[in-house]
Amino acid sequence: MKRTLDVGITSVRDAGFSDLGMKKAVEDGVVEGPRMQVSINPITTTGGHGDNWNRSGFDTTMQTYPGMPYAICDGREEVRKTVRQMLRAGADVIKVHATGGVSSPTDHPEFTQFSQEELEVMVEEAQFRKGVKVMAHAQGAEGIKNAIRAGIYSIEHGIYIDDEAIELMLENETFLVPTLLAPVSVLESSKENDRMAPYAVEKSKEVIEAHKESIAKAYQAGVKIAMGTDAGVMPHGTNLRELGLMCDIGMSPMEALVATTKTAAECLGWEDKVGTVEEGKLADIILTDVDPLSEIRALEDSDRIVMVIKDGNIYKDLTER
Repeated sequence: MKRTLDVGITSVRDAGFSDLGMKKAVEDGVVEGPRMQVSINPITTTGGHGDNWNRSGFDTTMQTYPGMPYAICDGREEVRKTVRQMLRAGADVIKVHATGGVSSPTDHPEFTQFSQEELEVMVEEAQFRKGVKVMAHAQGAEGIKNAIRAGIYSIEHGIYIDDEAIELMLENETFLVPTLLAPVSVLESSKENDRMAPYAVEKSKEVIEAHKESIAKAYQAGVKIAMGTDAGVMPHGTNLRELGLMCDIGMSPMEALVATTKTAAECLGWEDKVGTVEEGKLADIILTDVDPLSEIRALEDSDRIVMVIKDGNIYKDLTER
């Protein structure tokens, strides 16, 4: 959390496995970190992304505890109860796996999880709590479209976006969070150690070019893009590598910065207090010793972020080096 704040990220939407205690620890000043929205435990289907049961019988699915309810469910009523349990545990946003993924052992990114009707139940339950929305890990085209039609407000990853999905995103003003850094980091990690499962490495190789092409196509069509990284797949504190990757698919440095600030704040629903420097908003201000419009990748070095101010308080100051 401290490494994330040190690179100038003052607000995050955690897409899984941070409980309410972590958010409260920051709010109470016990630890330094970004202000948080938490989703608690991502909701998934039996055999879907997030169910890490292996065919050998060995199960590496995250262990649950009172503040981290069990998240695997099937059918409308199980889905309804599981969403309610996440809300009871303190979820600010509901996270669902609408498709398979790279890091799960028994599925594929193009596999569709949950029916549109099940996804609609999640949105309905979340809407009973004013301001709570549903975000979707969605990589395959059909799962992406199911999520948008169900009323889900942001698509994470979007590896296999097709033209119909783009039209739906534009029509519904759906946010796209590309996480271009995720498959890159899986492949890099596989060269350094053996902690990445072989199936995750192979699927990352398979999707990486399609991912770039899909995000480029969505950007060119005018889909709202907010920066996010799938942090945890890549090391925390290396988040700003995403900016250079966004520029690689056609965005300008300024557009990448806007996606990371203004648009990301809108995706959080916090555009009234963060995302731009305006009177009346929280004093979150980042100073760099480089012009990011001419050297966007210089921001990958955390030492180039020389001051981080959050809520008007200085958390990092390298200006007197």
